[in-house]
Amino acid sequence: MSYTLPELGYAYDALEPHFDAQTMEIHHSKHHQTYVNNANAAVEAAGLSAEGCPGELLTKLADIPADKRTPVRNNVGGHVNHSLFWKCLKKGTVLQGALKDAIVRDFGSVEAFQAEFEKAAATRFGSGWAWLVLDQGKLAVVSTPNQDSPLMGKEIAGCAGYPLLCLDVWEHSYYLKFQNRRPDYIKEFWNVVNWDYVAERFEKKLANCSCAK
Repeated sequence: MSYTLPELGYAYDALEPHFDAQTMEIHHSKHHQTYVNNANAAVEAAGLSAEGCPGELLTKLADIPADKRTPVRNNVGGHVNHSLFWKCLKKGTVLQGALKDAIVRDFGSVEAFQAEFEKAAATRFGSGWAWLVLDQGKLAVVSTPNQDSPLMGKEIAGCAGYPLLCLDVWEHSYYLKFQNRRPDYIKEFWNVVNWDYVAERFEKKLANCSCAK
């Protein structure tokens, strides 16, 4: 078994004019494919298996020998993060229902949540990610460097939680269209968030989370 590049499920130009087709194609077929290739090599070198959900492996990084951990962390992390990112993108969906209610409950308003998320994405120094997570039954916004994920836990990634929504703020995700204007890219993100998918993740996780009762 080995990791493979997931299909997007939509055309590279499906998110135009907000996210451009050229960036989407390069980001998916080149950058993500490289993480997949390197993740397979890292897992093999560490004597691990690529069977099962790669996200599970990220929760067990502390069990991997220190001299083998960093390549797994970086490349399996990159594969997992990008795989979620593609699913979080779609034009024309609307934030509503239980997820919207929870956002208002935990942030005060949708606008306050968006402002906090934008700040996390804009102020992440260098490369990394902004996240909406469910942690101990409550929604929170966090950010991680490089290809770290909240799944890795606080000791490794500096934060924890179940990822619901993510935004890639590595330059390769926006530079062709936005150049150095990361805040403009972040603003455009709200036009292509797949709220249906994010809500589905939220509701499924909540149903299996005793701490959220």
